[in-house]
Amino acid sequence: RVEMNAITSFVDSFTELFSLTSQMLSLSVRVWSLGVMIILQLLVILAGLLCLCWFLLKLCMHTLRKGEPGYLHVAFFHPYCNAGGGGERVLWCAIRSLQRKYQNVKCYVYTGDTDVTSQQILQKARQRFNVILPQPVEFIFLQSRTLVEAKHYPFVTLMMQSIGSIILAGEALSKFRPDIYIDSMGYAFTYPVFRYIGGCVVGCYTHYPTISTDMLEQVANRVEAHNNRRFISSNIVFSTLKLGYYHLFALMYALVGHCAHLVMVNSSWTHGHITALWGQSRQTHIVYPPCDTQHFKSLPKIPDSEKKLKSIISIGQFRPEKDHSLQLKAFQRLCEILDSDIKEVVQLVLIGSCRNNEDYQRVENLKTLASTLGINDKVVWKLDASFPELLEYVQNGTVGLHTMWCEHFGICIVECMAGGLIMVAHDSGGPKMDIVVEFDGQRTGYRATDPESYAQAIKTILESTDEDRNSIRISARNSVDRFSDEQFETSFLCASESIFSNAVLS
Repeated sequence: RVEMNAITSFVDSFTELFSLTSQMLSLSVRVWSLGVMIILQLLVILAGLLCLCWFLLKLCMHTLRKGEPGYLHVAFFHPYCNAGGGGERVLWCAIRSLQRKYQNVKCYVYTGDTDVTSQQILQKARQRFNVILPQPVEFIFLQSRTLVEAKHYPFVTLMMQSIGSIILAGEALSKFRPDIYIDSMGYAFTYPVFRYIGGCVVGCYTHYPTISTDMLEQVANRVEAHNNRRFISSNIVFSTLKLGYYHLFALMYALVGHCAHLVMVNSSWTHGHITALWGQSRQTHIVYPPCDTQHFKSLPKIPDSEKKLKSIISIGQFRPEKDHSLQLKAFQRLCEILDSDIKEVVQLVLIGSCRNNEDYQRVENLKTLASTLGINDKVVWKLDASFPELLEYVQNGTVGLHTMWCEHFGICIVECMAGGLIMVAHDSGGPKMDIVVEFDGQRTGYRATDPESYAQAIKTILESTDEDRNSIRISARNSVDRFSDEQFETSFLCASESIFSNAVLS
């Protein structure tokens, strides 16, 4: 009887436990069902609000300022059009190309350079790039450019800058609604704004992908760089989180990239990354940027024997990715391995422009580094040099120096080669794939990766005979015609004809 009671008690307990478990599961299912329903309702409400906002925005578009009838209005999105870099030369040459071909096209530039006037911007374009526009261009000044500046976002920088660019695009569209919108700086997240809200035809000229497979590999391999700081690269958890963030951003980047009707890129390297991310290989055109090859090739030649100094010329904006610190370290190493007679006459000339106070501070930090390395007396700093000054330094120089890792193209490299400098560029990106390559089986320059290899390459050039140096110069000069202004104009107009041919008014 005791055993029977025990069994009965166990069965009752088990039955009660089963009943309680069933009730809990039933409650959990109801809770989950309620939660899913709430989430679905919220998504429906959100979708409805987004549709309503889109509808209201579309209505507002009809009240926005448009250009005068009888013309096709083309607006270029270039918030830093007064920066004085290679990307700005592309902008002005692209506008010049359209103005030369189409009489019924009016060009506009969205810019955040509110501290200068339209006349000052055009004057700088003439002085820095020797580009004169045949027709007037109207500037639309934007007040919220600061939203796309990296200094405001110490973390998730790419995402925050992209969100900032969407807001900046909203301001731009609210001030002027063009027929054709061309992004010439690489702000891909602006494309949906102008295509789906503004109803514009969207084109782009991409100098550098916002994110690339190289960046993904760099984070995956935990390599320290200017965009992958040490505290992240040295920690596997932070690196894993950043890699996941990069993959998510790459997906979003691909989605907005598909909003462009026309995609132009500046090099084989950029073409490979953009087509891998956006998957539009047939609609993506390589249009090499315009380089003032004829102007540089026309410089009178000065024999090396007549040059009092052996100048190493670096041309490039003082931005972190240009890696000027590598140039200083390479030059310091060069001074260590050069014979004393050559060391006495060698100097490094850094020519470049500064976009903002952050860049000017970067120059001060570089000057401190030069002093620490003991080479300050052999380094010449030329900030915001005029075009004639730049030509003079190139003409009197011997070696050209460029150190950016994965440089998308490198206009200044082409210009230096056309001007007679023997280039030593980074063994990656555009220099490796398009520029500093053999031409008709002849060497056109050197490539390097670190201070030692840069120093050794420059040492080889300085210790070569005049005959050997001239042989490289001739090959380099002959190779750069494919990057001329004329070739850019032909390629740009050919690639963009698809969006202009049906739209230009006769």
